[in-house]
Amino acid sequence: MSDSIARNVAKNSKGALRKALREARLAAAQANGAHEAIAAGVLELLARATPRAVGFYWPLPGEFDARATLAEWLSHDAKRQAALPVIAVKGHALVFHGWSPDTPMRIGHHRIAEPQGTAVLLPDMLLVPCVGFDDDGYRLGYGGGYYDRTLAGWPGTTRPLTVGVAYEACRLAALPREQHDLPLDAIVTEKSVRANFAR
Repeated sequence: MSDSIARNVAKNSKGALRKALREARLAAAQANGAHEAIAAGVLELLARATPRAVGFYWPLPGEFDARATLAEWLSHDAKRQAALPVIAVKGHALVFHGWSPDTPMRIGHHRIAEPQGTAVLLPDMLLVPCVGFDDDGYRLGYGGGYYDRTLAGWPGTTRPLTVGVAYEACRLAALPREQHDLPLDAIVTEKSVRANFAR
């Protein structure tokens, strides 16, 4: 953890912390072998958890791009499904729609690509991008609260397995937390697969 990131943690300034962590993530994403290592970790966790449907995310700069990894996973079993989030109403919960490598896409809210014309799916695993994460499995996101709202209002009695995707450079000992924050069930980085957090 850099001195500047540590100072931002001490000040409990989430805005400054996000900025420092996003810069660290951009640098980490350029490291040789980092993408391949995260892809291997994601596939390992998919093999261990055996989900039926996986929700993931359209990558922003510095984020791991899971599309090729999910395409490979889908190719081994026709019953598997993948989905990307759609923001039907800005500031509301995410809705996941089916995705495959040939799915038509459109630009949605926040200028992020979304599936066009595919059915709504209810994933039993979510790959969640992390700006940062801590040793207890808590995640720092972009501050929009989309995943918090989505998980809080999840249909049914069982919420999906939540898997943070991050870089070791963005790991902190402890993040500032809100009362509603929940730890991730697992975190995949280029160095390890952590899958021992309470659900």
